[in-house]
Amino acid sequence: MNWLNSQCEASVLYVSLGSFLSTSEDQMKELSLGLRASGTRYLWIVRADQESSFRVGCCEENGFMVPWCDQLRVLCHRSIGGFLTHCGWNSTMESIFAGVPMLTFALCLDQMHNSKIIVEDLGVGMTLKGVVGLENVIGREEIAETVKRFMDLDGKESKEMRRRAKELQEICHRAIDTSGSTEANVTDFVESLCCVTS
Repeated sequence: MNWLNSQCEASVLYVSLGSFLSTSEDQMKELSLGLRASGTRYLWIVRADQESSFRVGCCEENGFMVPWCDQLRVLCHRSIGGFLTHCGWNSTMESIFAGVPMLTFALCLDQMHNSKIIVEDLGVGMTLKGVVGLENVIGREEIAETVKRFMDLDGKESKEMRRRAKELQEICHRAIDTSGSTEANVTDFVESLCCVTS
């Protein structure tokens, strides 16, 4: 958090590719080189099974790598300007709640569908990995260029994504307010259970 506190607003790309599937060593290397070449500041969560290839806990030229973090707390931090994600459902929901646009890196299963929802339906993201699958490696040049475009706060595409992300964040926050739809739905559900049991 100290490192994040020292960064400019919306300047950091948060990178976390989930805890279930691992990308190949070649893809991790290309991702690392692409992030560095982009010039973008990043906070990267590198899992224990991937740590041998990276300097975890060290501050690099553009970023910082750690083995774990409180993801929702990080996503809600003022310095986070984007989330490079595997598109797991929890990560997707947390990013929407935090109002952070997503750079999708779907690997398999529901992640492909979630990526489509993020990019095409909700309009709060861009796709980094066009061809889905663990074996398809994206090169460092493509990664660097896409990350630059995604994190360009003045770019037309980026501005629209950020506007939509903030709009969805406001909808989420209204839903969990005391008089929001979440409380109303839970109350209705509990009342319906009480009616059934009485």
